Amino acid sequence: MTLATRQPDSAPHGGEIELINIVKTYDGAVAVDDLSLHIESGEFYSLLGPSGCGKTTTLRCLAGFEIPDSGQVWLDGRDITALPPHRRSVNTVFQSYALFPFLDVADNVAFGLKYHRVSRAEIRQRVSEALALVRLNGYERRRPGELSGGQQQRVALARALVLRPSVLLLDEPLGALDAKLRRVLQVELKALQEQLGVTFVYVTHDQEEALTMSDRIAVMSHGRVQQIGTPRTVYEEPTNAYVADFLGISNLMPATVTEPGSDHSPCRVALGDFALAARCGETAATGAVKLAVRPERVALHPFGTDGPNHIPGMIERIVFLGSANQVFLTLAPGVTIQALIGNASDLTAWSQGTPVSAELPAESLRVLPEYGESLSPAPSTGGSASEPRATGGREFRPSLYEEIR
Repeated sequence: MTLATRQPDSAPHGGEIELINIVKTYDGAVAVDDLSLHIESGEFYSLLGPSGCGKTTTLRCLAGFEIPDSGQVWLDGRDITALPPHRRSVNTVFQSYALFPFLDVADNVAFGLKYHRVSRAEIRQRVSEALALVRLNGYERRRPGELSGGQQQRVALARALVLRPSVLLLDEPLGALDAKLRRVLQVELKALQEQLGVTFVYVTHDQEEALTMSDRIAVMSHGRVQQIGTPRTVYEEPTNAYVADFLGISNLMPATVTEPGSDHSPCRVALGDFALAARCGETAATGAVKLAVRPERVALHPFGTDGPNHIPGMIERIVFLGSANQVFLTLAPGVTIQALIGNASDLTAWSQGTPVSAELPAESLRVLPEYGESLSPAPSTGGSASEPRATGGREFRPSLYEEIR
C-alpha cells in the first residue's frame, strides 16, 4: 500500500515552532512545567510519554485550545500565544476523528473551507486533491458509517490537509485501530508527511509509533522533557533510567561504581559480587548507578562459560514471538533480565530452570544516573528488570549462584 504521489497545487510553507518556557496548570496541578521546544519546519516531531505526562496539553497549547499560564508559542517567527485556533495556520487530527455522520466524505473534507471564503469550484478542486493524497478517490459520496477505521482516519487527515496548514497536530490518531492497520498507516503517514513537507507534531504513548515515524522524539514525564533526539539516539543512548525504561524494553540493574572510567578506559562496576566493565553512558559516575542493556544485546552461553562480563543465571521462561524468542532469566545477584534471541537459534535444550552464562557486552552496557521515575508494572510477559520476583512457583534469591553451581 502506497500513497498517491500527486501533490496539491499550493504546498504549505513554514511551520517552524518555538515553545518558550510554557507553564500550564489545572486547579493547582502542573500539567506542563517550564517546557521549551524548537521544532524545525517540515519536521515529523513526536511527543512521547505515558498518560498524564503533559504531551496532549502541550499540543492543545500549540493548537490554541489552551492558553498557557506563562510562556510563549511562536510559529514562523510570530508570537501566536494569544491567537484563537481559527487564526493559526495549524490544524488538528484527533483520535476520535470527529467526522460528521450525516455528511458524506466530500462534505466532511470541505467543511472547513466553507468558512474561508473559497469558491465552490476551488472547494471541489481542493477536496479532490486532498482525497487523492490519502487515496480515497471515488469515496466522495460515502458516509463515515460506510467506511473502515483506516478510511475514516484518512478522511480526518484529508479534512485537515485541505486547509493547507503550516503545521498538522496529531493527537494519537491511530490509537483506535488494530495493530496490523496501525503498522500500515504508520508507514503511510510518514510517507505523506515527507511528500507534503508539512510540519507534523505527533502525540503518542506508543514507542513503536514514535520510533517508526519521527525525525525527532521528545520523551516527556510530569510535564517536563527528559530527552530529545532522533529515534536511534534516544533508543541507543538514553540519558537516564526513565528514558531507558520507557522507550522499548531495557534491562535496568542497580549497581555500584568501583572505578570510574575515562576516555580511554571503561567504567568498572559491581553487580552484586560480580565485576563488570561498561563503556557507555555516564562512565565517569561514582557511587550507586543503574546499568542498562537492551535485550537484543544480551548473549546467552552454556553454563560455566567464562569471559569478560559473564554472569551465571537461570532461565525463568521462554516466550516465542515469531521472529525471535524472548528469554527471561534471573542472574546470580538476583536481578531478572530479558534476552532476545533470533528464532534461527536452537533453544530446544533450554527450558525453565536451565542454568546459563549471560554475557553483557561492555560496548552495550550503559551507566545511567540513579534517578528517573519507575513506570507502571510490566505486562504479564515480564516484570521489572531491576527487581527479583517469584515465577513458576520458585523464588529466585541472591543465593542463586550457589544453588545452580
